[in-house]
Amino acid sequence: MQKIRPCLWFDGQAREAAEFYVSVFGGDSAVLDVTYNGEAAPGETGAVLTVDFRLAGQEYMALNGGPAFTFSEAVSLSVDCASQEEVDRLWSALTEGGTESDCGWLKDRYGFSWQIVPRVLPELLGGPDKARAERVMRAMLTMRKLDVETLRNA
Repeated sequence: MQKIRPCLWFDGQAREAAEFYVSVFGGDSAVLDVTYNGEAAPGETGAVLTVDFRLAGQEYMALNGGPAFTFSEAVSLSVDCASQEEVDRLWSALTEGGTESDCGWLKDRYGFSWQIVPRVLPELLGGPDKARAERVMRAMLTMRKLDVETLRNA
């Protein structure tokens, strides 16, 4: 078990969300453990309380905490994508039932925010060529899903 892992708060959808995320990321991703409410728990006895899961080697916990809290863009997961094909695949899967936002951000069907980022973006925004960085930034600000070719051509 890793020392620090994010906990995502859901309202009854923890297992469904964890299984969805595992299906999207594949590879080194899996549902690791599920705990259920006992009689002393505030929720329904036998209902899923927590789901421990791994996405691309990173562990998370999903908690069915009820309706008291919801997700906001203040917390998101940024995904390093090796290619445009990976950007396209993840964007398509995570926006299904969700909403697109600007500059590579989206909210999935559970309202959780993701940043789908091509690996080349930090290189294009950094380095000594400040004019190129400005052009790339201007191009990115016009996009929802990020397009590697357009960013490189900026």
